[in-house]
Amino acid sequence: MQLRFSQDLEILLNRLADEPLTLEDILEQTAERGFGLVIALLVLPFMLPVPPGLTGFSGSACIILSLQMAMGRKFPWLPQKLKQMPFPKALSVALLQNIHRITSLFERITRTRLRTIARHPFIWRINGLVITWLAILLIAPIPFTNPIPTIGILLLVVAMLEADGLLMCFAYGLAAVITFACFSIAYMVWQSMGSFQLG
Repeated sequence: MQLRFSQDLEILLNRLADEPLTLEDILEQTAERGFGLVIALLVLPFMLPVPPGLTGFSGSACIILSLQMAMGRKFPWLPQKLKQMPFPKALSVALLQNIHRITSLFERITRTRLRTIARHPFIWRINGLVITWLAILLIAPIPFTNPIPTIGILLLVVAMLEADGLLMCFAYGLAAVITFACFSIAYMVWQSMGSFQLG
């Protein structure tokens, strides 16, 4: 069964591949699902090789949106400069070619569960805080780690969009593991640089 998450993303990516749409256009089309879908669209490219410079733009927009979630907002807002930036057409085509491969795992493990938890206003705020933290890890200058927090963000976004409270709880635990993994990698890089300088 294809999730609404996958269907909505595929529709958006098809439109992006046909014509250059800005984040403002996308926000207008996604209505109340805008937070989750736009955050997913911003971080999905990091599952693939991405051009330099995209991390800062996507990560900043993701942090702005997730902080609004943490404050309880239900409809997303972005600064005018970010809203007017077009989503790269080449990236849309690449994502379209890989969308089923990327989302197939989510479609196997996601279903509507613990709906009371998934729809609770307090949980909405917690999700915003967790996504904010993972987005900070995403843009942090830690080598080879981009896909790691991306998986955590996508998992939480899918859980939100599909009202899967059980998957949400799993995503919280995964966020802790991702944090440990990123800090461990950063520490090892720092140690190796220190060893190199001493040598």
